[in-house]
Amino acid sequence: MIYILIVAGCILQALFIKAEHDEKYLTADILKGLASLMFVIIGYIAFTRVNHAFNKQFFLGLLFGMIGDILLNLRFVFPKQGQKIFLAGILAFLIGHIIYLLALLPQARHVWVWPCAIAGALLAAALLAYIFKTMEVKKAFKIFGIFYLGAVFIMTAIAIGIAVFTPSKRAFIYALGAILFTASDIVLIFNTFSGTSKFSLRITNLSLYYAGQMLIACSLFF
Repeated sequence: MIYILIVAGCILQALFIKAEHDEKYLTADILKGLASLMFVIIGYIAFTRVNHAFNKQFFLGLLFGMIGDILLNLRFVFPKQGQKIFLAGILAFLIGHIIYLLALLPQARHVWVWPCAIAGALLAAALLAYIFKTMEVKKAFKIFGIFYLGAVFIMTAIAIGIAVFTPSKRAFIYALGAILFTASDIVLIFNTFSGTSKFSLRITNLSLYYAGQMLIACSLFF
């Protein structure tokens, strides 16, 4: 069942990318929502089979990821409200990452947690400083970007710390998913705000993101 959902999700994601490229934005958003629904269902199955508190939290994080997916592409359907819808999508992802982070913290009761969190925050600050210096970014995006990238990098750094210092299959798969998610966000930022948007980078961004969310969902079975 899980393998069927993964394959179905990848097919739907590919169809979504093609529909977006063809500028069939409503169809693309529907396909993207369906693709995201596949990793949400996987998270739900994991939560019902392995009924731990953190699995419930991760499932909620995946759910907010799906909401963010739909909103980010809905901005193309309603271009006049594009900025507000985009920011709402970023907010949904931010909530999802905060939920992921809160789920990780009980598993990270070691002295290395704070160094990992600080390292993540410093990397986010360095990236933000570079973005604000080299790209034209509106004030609203800057404010959301500070909180969003901070949460993403801190969550990923702690996930890597858990995988390194208390290794397990679950920790490794989750950390890999978090790394791919973070990489997709970096590609998205440069492709959106650098002024030279490329479809090849859009494919890279979407592929990394979807693989990351799938790995996060599948990690819940371990």
